[in-house]
Amino acid sequence: MDPNFRQPLERFTRTISVSLDLLEAAPRLDPQRRLPGCVGSSPRQARPAQADQLGGSDRRWLVFTGKKGGNEVGRTPKGNGTRILLMVDGEGTPLSAYTTAAHHNEVHTVEPLVKQRQLCHHTPRRLLYDKAADADWLRERLTGHGIELICPHRANRSKPSRQDGRALRRYIRRYRVERSISWLHCYRRLITRWEYFSDLFQGFVHLACLYTTLNKF
Repeated sequence: MDPNFRQPLERFTRTISVSLDLLEAAPRLDPQRRLPGCVGSSPRQARPAQADQLGGSDRRWLVFTGKKGGNEVGRTPKGNGTRILLMVDGEGTPLSAYTTAAHHNEVHTVEPLVKQRQLCHHTPRRLLYDKAADADWLRERLTGHGIELICPHRANRSKPSRQDGRALRRYIRRYRVERSISWLHCYRRLITRWEYFSDLFQGFVHLACLYTTLNKF
């Protein structure tokens, strides 16, 4: 490189804070020193990267202290997370949303989900759920409120069957629930939890349900 252009380039490389972005020094590239003299000495080493306030350096790290942290975060075999429970009507409109830690047993969250429903003041006649709600005590409590729980039995169930096969035919309509959940996954804020406080995360869930409801009108 011509000496006239070497000095401006050297000033430019001094502003780079990460040494990984610089080329290797000339002595290391040519240990036998066969480079011509016009190349000159390599620019001085860049300043070491300073530690980030979040706990990591800026060496291509993406550090978020609030990611999947805070209260109502449970550890599962697939990692830490928060479970989002959703209750919809026959058309897929969200009626209730409930968040809890991922390691909590899902059968204990069905009843609070039904009690927190909105836009539906009357009690629903039937509730379609997956195998996670297969518990006799839950069936009896929902029956006391006038709600029929329709869900298939678990594969390892040892007690006598409590589910009528004729009522189980309605289970094929449960795809509407999964469709509504996929609508919520269109919002990036819900795919990965970035909020440390559970109230903020649940607020974003309710906001996503509001947008989903407005899109149906």
